[in-house]
Amino acid sequence: MLFPLSMEVKLGSNFSCIRLSTLLQGRRRAYLFASSPNSRDNFRKAFKTFASKKSERKRRKDSEVPQITPLTGKVIGSDGEEAIVNTELPSGTASGIQVKVASRSAVLQACFFTSAALLLLGVLIRQVSHLACINGLPILDATEVKFGFEIWHIELVLALVVLISSSRYILLKAWPDFAESSEAANQQVLSSLEPLDLVLVAFLPGISEEFLFRGGLMPIFGLDWKSALASGAIFGILHLSGGRKYSYTIWATIVGFAYGLATVGSSSLVVPMVSHSLNNIIGGLFWYLNSNSISEGKLK
Repeated sequence: MLFPLSMEVKLGSNFSCIRLSTLLQGRRRAYLFASSPNSRDNFRKAFKTFASKKSERKRRKDSEVPQITPLTGKVIGSDGEEAIVNTELPSGTASGIQVKVASRSAVLQACFFTSAALLLLGVLIRQVSHLACINGLPILDATEVKFGFEIWHIELVLALVVLISSSRYILLKAWPDFAESSEAANQQVLSSLEPLDLVLVAFLPGISEEFLFRGGLMPIFGLDWKSALASGAIFGILHLSGGRKYSYTIWATIVGFAYGLATVGSSSLVVPMVSHSLNNIIGGLFWYLNSNSISEGKLK
């Protein structure tokens, strides 16, 4: 409110009058401004406090460095079971990563039915090739590869396990693309499993896949390194799924080739079956123990 100087205004004991002179259109006028010293002081203090707090928050926000923090979530499968997944995201960022993890029962059911289907397909190929061969058709008999086992096969199995598992470990450390593919596949399948489940999901695929590829498909092409390479290539291409990249296909092809050579050298399906299963369980246990140790280290 503006008051001319000629007017006397009683503002009370809590207010004071400030006389200001200004020159406007040649006329000298004076005005009175009513104000409160206590109100002004309180306002100044409140404003300074707010400004200092705001500046402090801004400085803390600018000085923060995003850190990788573990994020734990539960994924519910189609059967209603929960699977716990650990992912890593920069702190302060929104969770935009969705990891599709199958529940425990879904993984076990898929493992059982897929393994059964591979076994049936292998039996069918072996029987058809056998019947075609005895009837004079130019097809090799797949049943020539037997289930025999000799003492020296143990050495061959151990050599395959050491060679493949150690090579895989080295590749995980030296080939980021391969490590990413392996991690995606393992997290999708193994995250919801119990430790004892690893034995089942290691041996069922190991036995059924070797029965189909090295006991059914490979003998049709012949028992030599060419047939081992051909069956290994098919084996590798079929592994291009579940988040895996071409690096994993290359690795699976090499591994399939090694199992094929072992089958040719031993003329036994037991050697690739046992080697494949043991390598599966070693790889699964390594991932399981490594993921748990990382989680415990972050919690500490």
